[in-house]
Amino acid sequence: MTAELTTLAPDEAVFFDGVEPTAFTGLEPDTDYDIDGLAFRTLRQPAGELLSTIATVNDVHFGETECGVIEGTDMGPTYRVAHGETPYPETMNRAAIAEILGLDPKLVVVKGDLTANGTEDELAAFEDAYVGAFRDRLVWVRGNHESYHNVRYASDPIQVRHVPGATVALLDTSVDGAPGGALTHAQLDALDDLGAESDVPVLVMGHHHCWSPSSRTRPEYYFGIQPEWSERLIEVFARRPRLVGYFAGHTHRNRVRRFAPTGDVPFVEVSCVKDHPGAWAEYRVFEGGIVQVFRRISAPDALAWSELTRDMYAGTYHDLCFGSVEERCFVFADAG
Repeated sequence: MTAELTTLAPDEAVFFDGVEPTAFTGLEPDTDYDIDGLAFRTLRQPAGELLSTIATVNDVHFGETECGVIEGTDMGPTYRVAHGETPYPETMNRAAIAEILGLDPKLVVVKGDLTANGTEDELAAFEDAYVGAFRDRLVWVRGNHESYHNVRYASDPIQVRHVPGATVALLDTSVDGAPGGALTHAQLDALDDLGAESDVPVLVMGHHHCWSPSSRTRPEYYFGIQPEWSERLIEVFARRPRLVGYFAGHTHRNRVRRFAPTGDVPFVEVSCVKDHPGAWAEYRVFEGGIVQVFRRISAPDALAWSELTRDMYAGTYHDLCFGSVEERCFVFADAG
């Protein structure tokens, strides 16, 4: 296996060769490096001071016991931990929480799929881990693994939190009884008002990703936000430049798309905590822009599990979920 460039920042680059990380820190922004045969260019750093940091996770899946299952198929491989071992969602989330605590962000956002089945025990396990660690710095919303079971927990239509230099608007995109997503007129009106009134960049987050208006098909059912509601969300972004990006989970992949009506605004998906590559995202809010920094969870037991699961879905999972480095780490809302 060749070392993969996993994380890139203005001052840092991290490679992984299987479970072996190599980190270079204290680097200069926007600079070419070739160190021990590993070549890369650091990201630009937006102008001005660093005002705050935000951390996000998604698809944490407390209570899940088998990884890689697709209902209605026998596609493998699938993975379980051995009897008596710590459940893998606990291993992965415990390690993610420890890393985020080390960052000490102003805000931590959990973008849905808190549990496997939305049971009271699973929700309690989520709260014990995340609310226990971050308390009033935490904001969270349900995902389809809750709404599919008609669980109304964490279903506030829109939650707004402020940090120095930015605002986060967290939308409930989930639909009771369904795995796909949608929005409401009331949510979009509230987001429109927020975009009109805000004097700082607004990061909009939710569990489900958007459908692309340039898609060749317009399905009646879509796994993400239904086409009608995706179009309406994009219309709000198009008329409110303070809305600087939409950030989702759900697909367990790293992907960035940009749509014609909204120009350079990124519509982002970030891979999951619970299996390969096992990740969370950091947002550095500067006076002149924002940087997304993808983080692979690096505790040894977490890496062992996430590396084991890289070949799920008949060996296609890594290529599907990992994405390019430009989809994992990038600068946006750049005032320059």
